[in-house]
Amino acid sequence: MQVTLLIFVLIVGQAATLATANPYGGPSAPPQVGKTPPPQSIVCNDPRSRCNGQNIMCPQQCPSLRPAYPKEKACYVDCSSPTCEATCKNRTVNCYGVGSACGDPRFVGGDGIVFYFHGRTNQFFSLVSDQNLQINARFIGRRPEGRNRDNTWIQSLGLMFGRHTFTLAAMKAAKWDAAVDLLQITYDGEAVPIGDGHLAIWAAADSGLVVERTAHCNSVAVTIPRTVEISVSVVPITEEDDRIHNYQIPDDDCFAHLEVQFLFFDLSERVEGVLGQTYRPEFVSPVKRGVEMPIMGGESKYRTSSLLSADCSYCIFSPELPKGMAGGAMRLEPTGVMECTSSMSNGRGVVCRR
Repeated sequence: MQVTLLIFVLIVGQAATLATANPYGGPSAPPQVGKTPPPQSIVCNDPRSRCNGQNIMCPQQCPSLRPAYPKEKACYVDCSSPTCEATCKNRTVNCYGVGSACGDPRFVGGDGIVFYFHGRTNQFFSLVSDQNLQINARFIGRRPEGRNRDNTWIQSLGLMFGRHTFTLAAMKAAKWDAAVDLLQITYDGEAVPIGDGHLAIWAAADSGLVVERTAHCNSVAVTIPRTVEISVSVVPITEEDDRIHNYQIPDDDCFAHLEVQFLFFDLSERVEGVLGQTYRPEFVSPVKRGVEMPIMGGESKYRTSSLLSADCSYCIFSPELPKGMAGGAMRLEPTGVMECTSSMSNGRGVVCRR
């Protein structure tokens, strides 16, 4: 399937026009480095949103939707927010925010509860399974001498939405070099030819999926409009991590892996998956609260045969069904408990805020 690399050559004044195509704050023109542009704005154009038709200005603290420097906070607009105001947020993964998965994997569920899911080395598990979205992960791992289980990390993600597939993986490396890009990305089985450098963008012409670099290398933001936004970074096991946890990392593999954070829109009330289940309205977390490492089980329920399959026991991905057949749409809104928060009231997304 042919995909098209879209080159965005826009001036700041065009930002609102482009944003109108994505009411959740999609890509906009990069600002000119060294200059202070006026705050950008977003026109919300989703008739279902609370702020439909409103032109929302970015605050002075974060005037740009796509800041020139990776560590600067970006302007973020949620067109379903009660106040119809823009907020500032980091574009990289917040490992303590709702929807995140970092380390051996440490998750923060949609209910705000922290849990660990160890999985198995070189096996695949469904993180999210809904009628129109399937997100799987491949785990890599290592069993240190004297341990009775593997330490595991997320090495790759596989997404299925509609009839499309998307994968993102951390390539193996003996030694970590922050200047070397280890991201490997495919769309419908073809390599994604995203450019080098911060703010480089690639977009699929037939689905609306957008990939944008949020650092010079090893960090991207992935957007499927009205479905999910994903922040992804490749990181190694550092010497300090190895010392603290006694992973016994060998000299020929730095165990490069993914840190990820998801922002979902319109999940159904029946959503499944290791992470997805925590967004259900009636979900009661089975993990033990107050312990150092609360464990979430479910390996047998959520194991899949490959990165791009939906054959786990509890998977419900079925894009052929008419929308709504798999359960009513669930709309999520922030509660303010954490930087990235969620609850099960009205709204249209889990929104990250500062």
